[in-house]
Amino acid sequence: SVSSIVPESCLLIVVGLLVGGLIKGVGEKPPILKSDIFFLFLLPPIILDAGYFLPLRQFTENLGTILIFAVVGTLWNAFFLGGLMYAVCQLGGPGLNHIGLLANLLFGSIISAVDPVAVLAVFEEIHINELLHILVFGESLLNDAVTVVLYHLFEEFANFEQVTIIDILLGFLSFFVVSLGGVLVGVIYGVIAAFTSRFTSHIRVIEPLFVFLYSYMAYLSAELFHLSGIMALIASGVVMRPYVEANISHKSHTTIKYFLKMWSSVSETLIFIFLGVSTVAGHHYWNWTFVISTLLFCLIARVLGVLVLTWFINKFRIVKLTPKDQFIIAYGGLRGAIAFSLGYLLDYKHFGMRDMFLTAIITVIFFTVFVQGMTIRPLVDLLAVKKKQETKRSINEEIHTQFLDHLLTGIEDICGHYGHHHWKDKLNRFNKKYVKKCLIAGERSKEPQLIAFYHKMEMKQAIELVESGGIGKIPSAVSTVSIQNINPKTLPEDRALPALSKDKEDEIRQMLRNNLQKTRQRLRSYNRHTLVADPYEEAWNQMLLRRQRARQMEQQQLNNFLTVPAHGVDSPTMSRARIGSDPLAYEPKEDVENLPIITIDPASPQSPESVDLMNDEPKGCSGLPPSPEEDEEGLVMRVKEPSSPGTDDVFTPGPSDSPSNQRMLRCLSDPGPQPEPEEGEPFIPKGQ
Repeated sequence: SVSSIVPESCLLIVVGLLVGGLIKGVGEKPPILKSDIFFLFLLPPIILDAGYFLPLRQFTENLGTILIFAVVGTLWNAFFLGGLMYAVCQLGGPGLNHIGLLANLLFGSIISAVDPVAVLAVFEEIHINELLHILVFGESLLNDAVTVVLYHLFEEFANFEQVTIIDILLGFLSFFVVSLGGVLVGVIYGVIAAFTSRFTSHIRVIEPLFVFLYSYMAYLSAELFHLSGIMALIASGVVMRPYVEANISHKSHTTIKYFLKMWSSVSETLIFIFLGVSTVAGHHYWNWTFVISTLLFCLIARVLGVLVLTWFINKFRIVKLTPKDQFIIAYGGLRGAIAFSLGYLLDYKHFGMRDMFLTAIITVIFFTVFVQGMTIRPLVDLLAVKKKQETKRSINEEIHTQFLDHLLTGIEDICGHYGHHHWKDKLNRFNKKYVKKCLIAGERSKEPQLIAFYHKMEMKQAIELVESGGIGKIPSAVSTVSIQNINPKTLPEDRALPALSKDKEDEIRQMLRNNLQKTRQRLRSYNRHTLVADPYEEAWNQMLLRRQRARQMEQQQLNNFLTVPAHGVDSPTMSRARIGSDPLAYEPKEDVENLPIITIDPASPQSPESVDLMNDEPKGCSGLPPSPEEDEEGLVMRVKEPSSPGTDDVFTPGPSDSPSNQRMLRCLSDPGPQPEPEEGEPFIPKGQ
């Protein structure tokens, strides 16, 4: 019940305090956490476990944000805290006046870095969402390079009589050497480990040993040249994992996983217990002004750094960091044993105030681990921060993830923007074409990513079934993938494997058929040939097109002859007014046979031959004004009489071939110039 309220790291420190007090009570000298033991034996297992099982996708997608927090944020904390502490020492009285600027900057570089051990211990228990976890944890991993550079830089500057600009520039360049050198060392050892695992198929027992051996050699090689050992461990774990897991057996993979977890858990327990014991056993020099100022300025620098950097980062992020996220990032900046060990490494000759530094460091560690570590869980619940979703990865999710990656890569190529999707795709292609063939043995090097993921999922599901006792529930038709996992086929050496065989295609189809979500009902697919057509739509379209063509031809002829255009068609109201003024000048038609007729053949409404629009005369073109009957009745639509079996629809002359229609067509093609009416003639001429 206590561990649900108090983090495990706090309880371990309390146990260390009790053990140290007990040892001191019986008259013995309690052991102190020496820096060599910490950096050589206790820290590497924790970092290797974090680097080997690092969520690579979330880490790479947020790499820019993590680097800004780790590099710029740590530099800001170190110089802000060191400068303010120097001011406090100058104003703090006779006990602090002798502490110079370099000593305060060194102290600021030690206390400013977020500790990965403390962050892991606290954040694993509160189950925060993946984004916040990878931001804080990634910052704690990558700020090691900045801490190492600043620590060694100020330690060396303390031995100099005078620091020149060249020394400062060399110190700035050493940051790139330390960080990139550590990554390079880790990549080299990771590739060697992956290449070695290619030839261990006959000695499965020692496969896990190569992973631990090459990782530890990467760490020692980096520390030997004063490079970042933590960066080397992370790089080696990230590089070797996909190739090593493809080569080693499943038992070796399980051994690596649980041995790393156990080893890192034991190291973490020893670190926090030794922190408690060292607090009781060490020499302390308490100065209220220095300790309280350190604690206060640590909090202020962290909050200001997160707020300013997040304001800058949100200008470039698609998923913005909300104020709740900023609060958790600022509140999760825990300090731990790395700061204590770096402080313990200080030399009394150059830093006589080492005991006071250690006292302030232990106070900050206890405050961040106890106060912030104990209150972050209720604050996460109070602010309703999104928790981590414990969901199993599925084939459906993997397919859509790969599809979106390809889609975003294509969009970047079309836009001409070379973003991280473009370079990720280039790296994947290079990895698939060259690196996999060299580092992965056998058929696995040509295996598609989806099939490899499916192998892993089936193996995991089978193990869970066996462990839960549900082996009797396995269906009788065992999939081919399970059989291949249990009894792998040995292919002849001279056989040339195709890029993707027929069995693989059938396997992929079967896999998709079994794992993709099944829709509840099948909807009829859209087909333009099965749509119900409107019988009048084609006729109206033809009529409108012909009217528009007639108006264009009339306008063109009028423009060619440079004549005044004919009087437009009057509205029915104007026509009635003119008829009322001069009835004799207007003679309406007696027959209605010349009304525009749209004939429609119901048998085939879409055929163009079924529409007869030749009687659709433009009013005013035949020389007659529109009659009132036409205005009132408008268009008349009649059904076409079915033709007799012996007649030909194409060659039999129809009503559209009459002389009047031909005259109308000639009128449309060439209306000719019309004389202007003289003064004595009536406004509307009599019928012709």
